[in-house]
Parts: sequence; C-alpha cells; structure tokens
Amino acid sequence: MQSIRFGRFLALACVTASLTLITACQSGRPAARAASSAALPTMERVALGANGCWFKSGDAAFKAYRLAPELNSFSGRPRILIVPRNSPESRPLAVVEAEGHPARLQAFGPLMSEPVGTRMAADVRRWAVGGKGCS
Repeated sequence: MQSIRFGRFLALACVTASLTLITACQSGRPAARAASSAALPTMERVALGANGCWFKSGDAAFKAYRLAPELNSFSGRPRILIVPRNSPESRPLAVVEAEGHPARLQAFGPLMSEPVGTRMAADVRRWAVGGKGCS
C-alpha cells in the first residue's frame, strides 16, 4: 500500500516539476526596457517631448517662445532652454537641466513661475521617467 502511495506521489512530483520547467522555458512577451536614468538620455526624452508637445503642436501657450536644446554639454549637464521666439540670443526664460546617474533634474527661470510653469514641470517629470504624450 505504501509503495502505491509513494509511486503516485513520485508521479505527481515529476509531472509538477515537468510543467514548471516547461513554463519557465517558454518565452513570453519580451519585458519592456526601462528608460535610462542617466542625464543625457533623460534630457533627450525631455527635449523630444517638449519640442513635439509644446512647439511643433502649435500650442498657444508656447507661441511666443522657441526651444534651444544644449544636449552636448561638456559640463555633464545637458539642458534645454526656452527663449523668446524673436530674440533667441536673449536670456533664457526657462532652463531644464539634468546631471548625474540617476539624473537629477532642475527646472528654473521666470517662465516656471508663470501659470504655464506648473504644466511644464509636470510634463518634464513625465518625460524624464519615460512617459510619452502631451498634457
């Protein structure tokens, strides 16, 4: 009687182990790749989002401004500048920069104190972590 029980237990254990191995070997959908958290890739995502959502979309809140990306920074702080449309050499109205790995973001300038600044900060945070789309 014990040998029958042991045989059934052994058979059940083998079936369970086999099913576990089979499901472990099957490839499912590839895992989504996490967005890089280094400063340059972070600022590249932010620059693409800002350009597409704020400027190329014709957003009225940004009609008077232009984007000036400075991603190739020798200081290790890639950044984007928001400058007056008709005076790009003027002092920036907003600066978004990142430094380090993981990136530490800073956004500052007079435009950040305007009503649109809250929206800008939320968009930048979303794009920095890999989010897409416009608000």
